Formats: sequence, C-alpha cells, structure tokens
Amino acid sequence: MPTVLITPEALLEQPGPHVDRLVGAGFEVRYPQDRSFTRGHFGTDETIAQFEGIDAVLAGGERLTEAVLEGCPGLRSIARCGVGFDRVDIPAATRLGRVVTITPTANHAAVAEQAIALMFAAAKRVVPHDRLVRSGGWSTEPMQPIRGRTLGIFGLGRIGRSMATRCASLGMTVIATEKYPDESFCTEQGIELVDFDTLLAGSDYLSIHCPINDETRGVFDAGALARMKPGSVLINTARGGIIVESDLLVALQDGPLSAAGLDVFEQEPAGADNPLFALENIVVSPHLAGADVTSLQDMANEAADCIATLYEGNWPEAAVVNPDVRANWSW
Repeated sequence: MPTVLITPEALLEQPGPHVDRLVGAGFEVRYPQDRSFTRGHFGTDETIAQFEGIDAVLAGGERLTEAVLEGCPGLRSIARCGVGFDRVDIPAATRLGRVVTITPTANHAAVAEQAIALMFAAAKRVVPHDRLVRSGGWSTEPMQPIRGRTLGIFGLGRIGRSMATRCASLGMTVIATEKYPDESFCTEQGIELVDFDTLLAGSDYLSIHCPINDETRGVFDAGALARMKPGSVLINTARGGIIVESDLLVALQDGPLSAAGLDVFEQEPAGADNPLFALENIVVSPHLAGADVTSLQDMANEAADCIATLYEGNWPEAAVVNPDVRANWSW
C-alpha cells in the first residue's frame, strides 16, 4: 500500500474530503512527528528521515532541496498546497522523475481578500488607531480613501485578476504590469496594461501578485521604490524576496511610501528584531493570505486529488509544474 505524508499544520490529524480521496485511492495517510515540520526549519537529514517510507507528500512549506530529493528515492509525487513552488528544487525533481503539482484554482480569492484587508488596514490606519483608542487616546487626523484611487497590480495571474475585479468594484481604477496578459480579461474589466515604470509612478496602491523567480527576485529594490508615487502604499502577499526589505525600510522612513502591508518576508518566520516592525506605517500578517478555512480545504482537496489521479494512472495536466517528467514517469 502506498503512503502519503500530509504536512500542513492546519491539516494534521484532520478528517475531510482530502483524506477520504486518498484512502479511497488506496493510500495509507501519515503525518509528521513534529507539527512544525512544514515550516521549513528542519535540516537535510531530519527532513529525509520524515520521508522514510513515503511515496507522496501533500506538502506545505518544507524545503525539498536537491539533497533531500536525492535522499528520498521512494518519493514519486509532491503535491503543494498553494500556487508557489519555490521551496521545491524543480530541476532536481524533474531529473529524479518526481512529479510536482500545485493547486491553481483553490486559493486565489483568499489571497486577494487578504491583500485588500492589508490595503484597508494601511489606508485607514487600523492597527495604530486600535492601539491608540485602547490606551485612552484619540485622533482627528484624516485617513486615506480607497475609492477613486489607482490600484497597480504587479502580476495579473489568477490572484491578480481576483484582486482586480474586487478592487474595481470598490471604485478603483486598475492598471497592471503582466508579461503574459489575458488581453480579453483586461478589455472586459477596463484594465490598462502598463510598463513597470508607469506602474510605479501611477499607483496609489501597488499590490504584488507574481511568482518569485530570477526575473522578480529583488525587483522592488531601492531604485524601484524610489520611483513609486509619493504617498503610495505597497502590498505584498506573494513572496518576501520580491522586495528588498532593507530598501523598503528606507522608503517607509524617508519616502516615497506612506505605508506598506506585508504577508511575506525575506526570512520566515520573521524575527521580532526585524527593523520593519518598529515602524508605525506598516501592517503585517504571518504568510497566511492563501489559507482561510475555505481555501485551505479546497487546497487540500485539490492536492489530494492530484496525488490520487497520478496513482490511478491519469495526469492532472493543469496542476503539474514540471510536465517534462511525464514521458518517463510511472508510479
């Protein structure tokens, strides 16, 4: 009987359709010995030990490096909960004949909702006002509006498109930078496609929704941040490494940014000594944008279905990250 390891903390020992799907397909379901395993802080040998006797993983944030993958010869399928796969060495997985899948239709709405929440929290100063009132203080300083302002979206995939439609309904003008745009969607939604510099200069609120790769890593550096509209707000629910945090600190202290909302960080979990956390004009959350109770179950179901589908001899084409492995792949 093949065995699947389920690692996301919120899914540990939790029944649900995802478990039913795996068991029904013939899998034994296991969980990590350490609940925090999926946070990615285990070393290579410790990680390999967790995968002993495992054929497939319904994965969270654990780091599946080349060394880990080479040390787990029985691992056939890696099904990531979410759309990011930067913690999996894809070239190594492909070379070793491991199928890597994501859940492309499960969490885009959840991420968009959290990005909007961060945008509102920054514009309306929700966190500092909460602290102020609780301490007996008061304020008459006016807040910033959302309606009538321009939202810039960097990355117009499923999440970016979800963000665009929701913000358009709030009365915002939407512009976007996207390398491979859905032209019909942009036309239907009245979204203007612009280059990066125009996006930076024209956005009152700029929300990042791209994957992290060689082109996007560190793209929001000192130079880019300096070109942003004075008084603008930067939101990131994608990956922390897309923004250079030391440069963001300067942009929040000295301008041009008035505020930022971050769900992701260069180092995760973020340490209490992160200098950004000393600022009043930033609101943060712990990389949970894609994981509300609905999207989490949807991701679990979709990931489990990918594993079961592969075991049943079919190919979940829309979810596979490394299709080159298909020609020589078998369970």
